Formats: sequence, structure tokens, C-alpha cells
Amino acid sequence: MRIAVLVKHVPCAPGGLVFAADHTLSRAGRRGQLNEADAGAVELAWRIALRHHNAQITAVTMGPAEAKVALQRALVLGADEGIHIQDEKLSGSDALATSRVLAAAVQRIGFDLVLCGAASSDSGMAVVPAMVAERLGVAALCFADSVRAADGRVEIRRHDGHGAQILAAELPAVVSVTQRCAVPRYPRFAAIMQARHKLVRTWSLSRLGIDRSDAGLAAAAATVQAVRPATGKKRVVIECEAPAAAVQLADFLAERDFL
Repeated sequence: MRIAVLVKHVPCAPGGLVFAADHTLSRAGRRGQLNEADAGAVELAWRIALRHHNAQITAVTMGPAEAKVALQRALVLGADEGIHIQDEKLSGSDALATSRVLAAAVQRIGFDLVLCGAASSDSGMAVVPAMVAERLGVAALCFADSVRAADGRVEIRRHDGHGAQILAAELPAVVSVTQRCAVPRYPRFAAIMQARHKLVRTWSLSRLGIDRSDAGLAAAAATVQAVRPATGKKRVVIECEAPAAAVQLADFLAERDFL
């Protein structure tokens, strides 16, 4: 079984995301990491590979040189090799261009199953998995909380807020997973050392047969016109003795139709 795992390098943003003048996400001078949902996808791939003879896991990412950080962690978590799609024209690519590039890479390496996180922490759009599946012409099973792949089929369980859903599809297929699906193992020293010797190939857009005019900010179907910081909610502090405080709290909630 050939398993491709799509992984993304996202900025560590304890103080919030920073945007450049063109309203794209600024990564300059910021540490990055493997998107946590994608880390779970790599863990899941490793678990599936344990049950299949001669399974091969390939981690695929696109981005600048710094994106290799995401690949390195994916290799530590169990990927056998990495593909780094690096091209200066990729900067500012929207979801359509991203899915085009990733699908071309997956098609080139061959696949039975494509795994990825349901959404990235820097955009949260959660649309790329389905777009990749559409370009590959295979089924998309999204937001999986658990996954079982066997006998040429993949089955997922997910929750939609009203209950559990069970979906299944014939392989090949694309599956996106939530962070509940598979918690990554804590890396052992041996795994860290082994990852340093695993193959990482760097591909350009031309290597994938993609015209450079079809990627990047200039080719984006949608652009961000403005970015405004989220406004914090006003905090209300009631400072009085308990009986009176209870009355004030009840009045406050009633005025806002909470009671």
C-alpha cells in the first residue's frame, strides 16, 4: 500500500498571526512547525502501515525552504520519505492552486490512500482535502475521528454535532482527519536519528508539469482585501456581597435574554 500524507508547515503563533502588506500571512522571522492535525495524519499512516506488508509512507509538503521542518517531523513520526515542492512562485497560492500542486505530486508518486489534517491552524479553511480528491478523481472522506483501511476499502467515523456518521469508500481515496483521530507518539531518540537518513526530494513546479502562472498570489481566484484584528469581548466584574451579586448577575443575564 502506498500512503501519501499531505503536511503543512505553519507558523508558531502564540501572539496571533501576522499579515504582510498584501494581506498574505507573514512568515518572516517566525518559527514554524508541523500542523498538528497533519501530525495526527502521519501517526495514522504509520499505524495503518504496520498492518500492511511493504507499505510505503510519503510525506508531501509545499512551501519555502523552512517548510522542511514539517517534513523532518513527519519523517520522525514514521514517514519513509519526503517530497518538498519548493518554488518561488508558490508564495501566496490560494486553496485552488495548492490543491493543484499537491494533487500533481501525489499523482506522480502513486497512491492508494491520501491522508491529511482536516484543516490547518493558519487558515482553517478545511477545503484542500476535498479539492485534492476532486482533482485526483477519487472519493473524499473528511473530518474523520477514526479510520479503518483494509481489504481495498477505507471506513471512517465522524461526528457532526447531532451524532456519529460512518462513511466508506473503495480505495484509492482521500481522508482528512481531526486531531481526535490519532495522537502522535512522543518521538524516540532512535526515530530522530533514523529520520536524518531518510530521503527528501525537492521538486519544482516545472517538475510537476505545472505552469508557474497557475500558482502564487497573481493566480489566486480570491484575494484578501482587508484584515482586522478580532475585538475582545467586554469583561463585566460584579463587586459586591454575595446576595446582591446574585441579583446583579441575574439582572445582567435577563437583560441579554439568557434567562
